[in-house]
Amino acid sequence: MNHKSAIESLLFISGEPVALKKMAKILSIPAEEVKTSVAELSLEYQDRGLKIVQKDDEIQMVTAPENAEIVGQFVKDDFEQELSRAALETLSIVAYRAPISHPAIEEIRGVNSSFTLRNLLLRGLVERIENPKDKRSYLYKISFDFLKRLGLEKIENLPNYESLNKKLDAQSAAAPLSGAPEATPIANETP
Repeated sequence: MNHKSAIESLLFISGEPVALKKMAKILSIPAEEVKTSVAELSLEYQDRGLKIVQKDDEIQMVTAPENAEIVGQFVKDDFEQELSRAALETLSIVAYRAPISHPAIEEIRGVNSSFTLRNLLLRGLVERIENPKDKRSYLYKISFDFLKRLGLEKIENLPNYESLNKKLDAQSAAAPLSGAPEATPIANETP
């Protein structure tokens, strides 16, 4: 296996900082080998549109700072468009099941949600908080801006909020999601 290629793919799809230890575990290689591959990738990215940033024991793929203006314009133009179906679906899950972990969202949706979550974060519709049970991970919840845009005083004013949460809580107690007991989908019912 080409470890540099695998690291690059994992950083790209993650969209968030990834712990070196987690990367090493996924690839079944020593953390030192991950560090070496990351250093090599960083050199290869010189004069490119992407960079690898390292902070403490985490790494993240980011856009090159010299492209900030053009990236900012692209993001601004993208934000002026309506939310995609995937974004609306993810936003509904976060709104009705917050606080919820990234893996739990993906388990409910059945697809990778990294880019969708990042888009919602950048738009200010969801926010990320530290997971009190695991300081290395985050939970997602809706933002005040979400409430303001919908004209809601509180999250409980969402349509069917209480009845859906009672059903979801009952289902969670019966069969919790793997590694994410805070969320369970309801079959044939969309918030």
